[in-house]
Amino acid sequence: MRYESIDSELFKRNRGKLRTILPKNALVVVNSNDELLRSGDQYYPFRQNSDLFYLSGLDQEKCILTLCPDHPGEKLREIVFTLKSDDLIATWNGHKYTRNEIRTISGIENVQWLEDFEITFRDLMASADVVFLNQNEYIKLTNEVPLRDMRFAQKVRDAFPVHRYERLAPLLTDLRLVKEPEEIALIRRACDLTEMAFRRVLRFVAPGIMEYEVEAEMTHEFIRNGSSGHAYQPIIGSGPNGLVLHYTANHDRCRDGDLLLMDFGAEYANYIADCTRTIPVNGRFSSRQRQCYEAVLRVMKHATSFFVPGNSSDFVTRETHKLMEKEMIGLGLFSQEQVDRQDPDKPLYFKYLMHGVCHPIGLDVHDVGSKYATFKKGMVLTLEPGLYIPEEGIGIRIEDDILVDDKPVDLMASIPREPDEIEALMLR
Repeated sequence: MRYESIDSELFKRNRGKLRTILPKNALVVVNSNDELLRSGDQYYPFRQNSDLFYLSGLDQEKCILTLCPDHPGEKLREIVFTLKSDDLIATWNGHKYTRNEIRTISGIENVQWLEDFEITFRDLMASADVVFLNQNEYIKLTNEVPLRDMRFAQKVRDAFPVHRYERLAPLLTDLRLVKEPEEIALIRRACDLTEMAFRRVLRFVAPGIMEYEVEAEMTHEFIRNGSSGHAYQPIIGSGPNGLVLHYTANHDRCRDGDLLLMDFGAEYANYIADCTRTIPVNGRFSSRQRQCYEAVLRVMKHATSFFVPGNSSDFVTRETHKLMEKEMIGLGLFSQEQVDRQDPDKPLYFKYLMHGVCHPIGLDVHDVGSKYATFKKGMVLTLEPGLYIPEEGIGIRIEDDILVDDKPVDLMASIPREPDEIEALMLR
């Protein structure tokens, strides 16, 4: 792997937390992600199932983790099943985990080959009263092709129809919300790599360059510093493209006088950074651009104080929208009188800020956790107020990753966002 090894104590601790909330005689099964076909005989780069990585640290395809904490056979309480490599596989596809490597990475002693799974699994099921099966339960996910965990769930239900089955996702969601110190350190590293990429871009951007050239500069900086690359498809939107929330074509020319909105972040050891910065293509904000930018930045600074125990993402979004509404009045987008007369179900601010401003991050860019979940120390979430004025061609968003604490910690505090600093760095 490109990243430095992670102490297996993290994954042992994560499994230990899960064991404490399982009922008696429970069995947990988590599968690795599929290798996804790109075209012909080519696959997309493999990305591990976040839940499997959280519990084991394993970053290879064709792995199955089983946990059966109350099994009478001590060796069967934690097992990893994986592909048995041979000379042919090594020659064509490279090195695969050895048993000792899996033990070192995961802290799990019992490592078996996939060919032994069926017989061992029958032993586990004989001792299990309830089986916890995993699936991705992100509420906005739509996937027409059943993932490996879902295919396994159907298979095991058909083979063992009289067992009781439960959802693993709610348990792992509660655990993954609060990050361990090692996880926070990995997110910090992803943020550091994101800062490197942004500073590189500030020296590069000028009128006439292409959006995809900016993306390439980021990619270069990420990979040369040990990242696997972009944590998600980056948004590099100049001019009117900055008004498109999920613009990822990144194929237009950056023009003099336009703003450039960049939503990007590095991935390091499967942990995510999620950052947005908006800069002037020519290195100087116009007076109106600066006025709008400073309005968003003021809200950003104020709203950071909301990331304390007891609040929620829903609370942050509601309060941030109120702050942005006041700024919009100050910018002349509408008046207080119009606000007083507005339909409460169709607020005027929604034309200029139509999205939420807070979501968890961690092993996924939109990490597990409801927007109603109460903040606890150790949670990491984004803060991303924005302002989009189509008639003026202005799209602005600023986004940082915030660690919840009695005094919130901005993990991206060193990534330039003050307009004077941005201009100074661009005009060197």
